[in-house]
Amino acid sequence: MPLDRKLVVEFIGTFFLVFTIGMAVNSAGQLAPLAIGAVLMVMVFAGGHVSGAHYNPAVSTAILVRGKMRPDEYVPYVIVQVVAAIVAAVVIIALGYDFDDAAELAGAGKMLIVEFLFTFGLAWVVLNVATAQGTEGNSFYGLAIGFTVAAGAFAVGGVSGAAFNPAVAVGGMVMGLLEFKDIWIYLLANLAGGAAAGFVFLYTQPGEKSLGDTRAAEPADRAADRAARRADRAD
Repeated sequence: MPLDRKLVVEFIGTFFLVFTIGMAVNSAGQLAPLAIGAVLMVMVFAGGHVSGAHYNPAVSTAILVRGKMRPDEYVPYVIVQVVAAIVAAVVIIALGYDFDDAAELAGAGKMLIVEFLFTFGLAWVVLNVATAQGTEGNSFYGLAIGFTVAAGAFAVGGVSGAAFNPAVAVGGMVMGLLEFKDIWIYLLANLAGGAAAGFVFLYTQPGEKSLGDTRAAEPADRAADRAARRADRAD
């Protein structure tokens, strides 16, 4: 799939995610996490077959570490995700639904912890339901990803704003929902959470590396032996 087509899909998905966050926080009250999780779910289903439906630099980081993303596509993905978030925030401002006051959140330490944990959880779910051979072809991946974000928003929305996504954080800051001074928290916690999920995924499922082993939890050395035997038989 050409990169430009993937980037269009990433823009659309990230835009609707951030736009829904801004509008739902304004109008849906305590049910906003359901709207946010739902729009992420449908956008994942809509774009997963084209771009992988990351819509999140932290998820792109996890997939890069996992080895399912070309390194030269990583930066374009992240740039488009952030740009889409900013555009969505600008549309919210133009409609008059921006925020006069940023959300009152916990201190930096608590924000770092919960943002790291739920970003790890989100990336972990994405890797296992959307990239693992053991779940290949499933029809629930979008639901699992969307509900992870909804659960996280219900659980820690009042602690950190429940971004779990540096692009969402930037969009939230542009529309006035979050404070720019906290950008380092989201960048550090979200990108570290995504990377950690990628490394843990490969550690727990070494057969998912480039060996192409269908039994994902099998030790890598045993998988290599089986791959070599198959190659010998093919010869």
